[in-house]
Amino acid sequence: MTRSELEHAIRAACDVAQDTEVYVFGSQAILGQYPYAPAALRQSAEADIAPVHAVDMADVIDANLGELSSFHQAYGYYVHGVGVDTAVLPTGWKRRAIRVRNENTNQYTGWCVEAHDLAASKLVAWREKDRDFVRVLLAEELVNGRRLLLRIGQLPKHESATDAHKATMREWVRGIVRDLGRAS
Repeated sequence: MTRSELEHAIRAACDVAQDTEVYVFGSQAILGQYPYAPAALRQSAEADIAPVHAVDMADVIDANLGELSSFHQAYGYYVHGVGVDTAVLPTGWKRRAIRVRNENTNQYTGWCVEAHDLAASKLVAWREKDRDFVRVLLAEELVNGRRLLLRIGQLPKHESATDAHKATMREWVRGIVRDLGRAS
């Protein structure tokens, strides 16, 4: 997915949800902060999007713009309509979200999860593809190891973000930063 494709997805999701703002989660949220993110971070054809105000419209977004929809077939990417509670994110993530709003979004606003918050959320999921994503963020210096460790500490109590899992995440980040020859 490219930044202009993400902007199109924001516009389409707002149109379908009849909302002027959406949150963008998942890997393609990186395009909010880094419009020219490395290709390794833009592999997904999916934008996870939650309406800010019309929260009951997530399923409608998914039905109209989701995987295998005519939107997906026409453009080669799709919008996964989700609820705002889909991702486990550090406390305060909303105030750090990156605003994407321009002519291509039809002046609708897409609030993209900030890179460190996104990385912490990816580590909560702990899938190999998510760890690979965070490894690229660290290697490309799009996130800072120290700040990522701070955000891991800001993750709320959750069954997917236990103290033991947070300790594992911190150790993994420290190991990657060491491997990259950087200080954490």
